[in-house]
Amino acid sequence: MISELVVDVQPNEITLALLEDKKLVELQKESQDVSFSVGNIYLGRVKKLMPALNAAFVDVGHKKDAFLHYLDLGVEFNSVANFQSMVADKKKPIQIQKMKLSPTIEKEGSIVDMLKPGQEVLVQIAKEPISTKGPRLTSEISFAGRFMVLIPFMNRVSVSQKIRSREERARLRELVQSIKPKNFGVIIRTNAKDKRVAELDAELKVLVKRWEKTAENLVKAKPTKLVFEETGRTVALLRDIFDPSFEQIHINDEGVAKQISEYVSLIAPDRKNVVNFYKGGLPILDNFGITKQVKSLFGKTVTFRNGAYLIIEHTEALHVVDVNSGNRNRKSIDQEQSAYEVNIAAAEEIARQLRLRDMGGIIVVDFIDMGSGDHRNKLFTKMSEFLATDRAKHKVLPLSRFGLMQITRQRVRPEMEIATSETCPTCFGKGTIKSSILFTDTLEGKIDYLANKLKVRKFSLHIHPYVAAFVKQGFFSLSSKWKKRYGVSFKVIPNQDLGFLEYKFFDRDNNEIDLKEEIEMK
Repeated sequence: MISELVVDVQPNEITLALLEDKKLVELQKESQDVSFSVGNIYLGRVKKLMPALNAAFVDVGHKKDAFLHYLDLGVEFNSVANFQSMVADKKKPIQIQKMKLSPTIEKEGSIVDMLKPGQEVLVQIAKEPISTKGPRLTSEISFAGRFMVLIPFMNRVSVSQKIRSREERARLRELVQSIKPKNFGVIIRTNAKDKRVAELDAELKVLVKRWEKTAENLVKAKPTKLVFEETGRTVALLRDIFDPSFEQIHINDEGVAKQISEYVSLIAPDRKNVVNFYKGGLPILDNFGITKQVKSLFGKTVTFRNGAYLIIEHTEALHVVDVNSGNRNRKSIDQEQSAYEVNIAAAEEIARQLRLRDMGGIIVVDFIDMGSGDHRNKLFTKMSEFLATDRAKHKVLPLSRFGLMQITRQRVRPEMEIATSETCPTCFGKGTIKSSILFTDTLEGKIDYLANKLKVRKFSLHIHPYVAAFVKQGFFSLSSKWKKRYGVSFKVIPNQDLGFLEYKFFDRDNNEIDLKEEIEMK
């Protein structure tokens, strides 16, 4: 399997698309001014205690108060609180290596014994705000790297259960125990398997510096302010999924490309050449066939093989997936075998959709009924195999008596939702339009306005691929006539994201020119 990462950097948004054998399997969109991301650390203030829930609502600056459960305080909460008070008294960072850790808290304790309204508390975002809910918090501060997770105020070293070899587990535990600073705990991740002590020590020092920076920021921090910001989504995604199967990482922004190149050089010096700065004329997502896949995969109905299709619906409580055979008709096999084949193909597509949409919570799948117990067991096994590459925590239950399969999947970030239906860009849903044959006259008028009123001489014109082909056809094309007539230089860029009669103009710095706003100002 060949994996590629495509990063589309726009002024307001960054899109990351993971391809496996050219098929889109993960898609992440992040606003450039995103806040309350998983891993961010805040100095919060307790707003309200909820004894019935054994939890507290904490103000971290979000419009909805964040939720902090007693079990998320962490066993070393007393040490964290003690550290906060020492920093507040001395007005300078404290080295936790010199601290004496406080006793751990009880597992079955009460939130009212640990917190009080108005108290300042150091917290980390565990789950981003989802729907009408505020962020979910934890007071067990941690810093994730590629090979390990660093946890201040703890001395324990644990190893990922996915590392099966007893000898390797013992080797890693002994190595990390010998290099980690006092009063820091470490969780050794699966990626650390077979790594040398120099690699582990280098990452450990980076993670310790992150904590030291957090401690410095805490001295000057006021309640509800950000104390530590997690690395960007691009680096965070790479940190979790980068492996030798990555053939290419394509990025259309030189600054981000340099940042990623430095990160890859740090964690895998022999793979630093996989990072490429994309300079093509087409939008990067169009060039790698991602736009088409997005539009075909994010609708309510998803077709997958020989006419079979899925219906995916989302309610507040759960996701429901219905499997349908469609117009599939193979007379050479019986109904039972046909249902089994459709269900196996559906299971593969469902596993892909869970990763692609980042669906979380409870997912109920209504497969086509099968009478054979052997087929039902094989379907359960196959679904477990298809989900094996999913990094999110999940659990799959066997088919019920009614042919339903229940899946739970960790919900950390909001589900990815992309509208695949469009309002007509010409009539705006009214049902009447100007004659489309006049569209080129509209474009020419806009170019005239850019050249003679705004004095813009160099720009790019993004239009639907069909319109672009028409504008550029022939030796004396419309685009060449416009360039000569108005004395401008521009590129015609086919853009699959645009409707048939939509258009966008961009300046030489790739910033969109808002002609409507400019005309109104004039």
